[in-house]
Amino acid sequence: MSQRNQLKSQNRANAIAQAKSALDKKHGETPPKPFLGWHARGYLPHCDKPGLIQLVTFRLADAMPAARRHEWEPLQAIADERERRTKLEAYLDRGWGECHLKRTDMAALVENSLLCFDAQRYRLCAWVVMPNHVHVLFEQWQTPMDELLYSWKKFTACEGNKLLGREGQLWQKEYWDRYMRTEEHFNKARRYVEANPVKAGLCAQAPDWPWSSANPKWQWNVGPREGREQPQTRYFGGHLMSENWKTFLERARP
Repeated sequence: MSQRNQLKSQNRANAIAQAKSALDKKHGETPPKPFLGWHARGYLPHCDKPGLIQLVTFRLADAMPAARRHEWEPLQAIADERERRTKLEAYLDRGWGECHLKRTDMAALVENSLLCFDAQRYRLCAWVVMPNHVHVLFEQWQTPMDELLYSWKKFTACEGNKLLGREGQLWQKEYWDRYMRTEEHFNKARRYVEANPVKAGLCAQAPDWPWSSANPKWQWNVGPREGREQPQTRYFGGHLMSENWKTFLERARP
């Protein structure tokens, strides 16, 4: 990104974050420390509050190669946030870079790292591990978002580099996030996450992708819903069957 475009993006992110933060302060919605609330880091505005459901995307360091800067740099300069993010995520789906997450052991490592603290630090709602990036839809609890992303990236970078027999940066430092405004927004985000492999041409149907919350391995049992017998998935209470969730519920009971 050119210096001019860098400054333009940083100024835009700062302006959005400052305006949102001022509204929170006006309405008494400033979150407690250590949550950062609305803030800017680098080129993107972020919102960090307990209780939000967040859609986060983080990518491998080479997913947007310097050699192809002429392709993705204009996308970062798009003024409209939604259009910019949509086109950048579509660019990721083209599968540039070494795509280390294509490897079964790497994809499993990342998926397991997300699942490790489900029902302890956050509630996972949906996820997908793509060849060069990851989407996670989750509910924040009492851990700031930066800490969660740092934890996921640090662990998977350390263990992933061992698997790959390499050293150096694995993940891009920045990430994209967006909190869910409504139930409709949430459902749309969940469908987007789970359909990403289909959209990218990696499989025919969402359940076919092994490293996604849509995969049948996350269906634990069958139960009635709306008068019909169907698999109980994470969205119909199936996630409460995991060991973490059993422990959580036992502690939550009076």
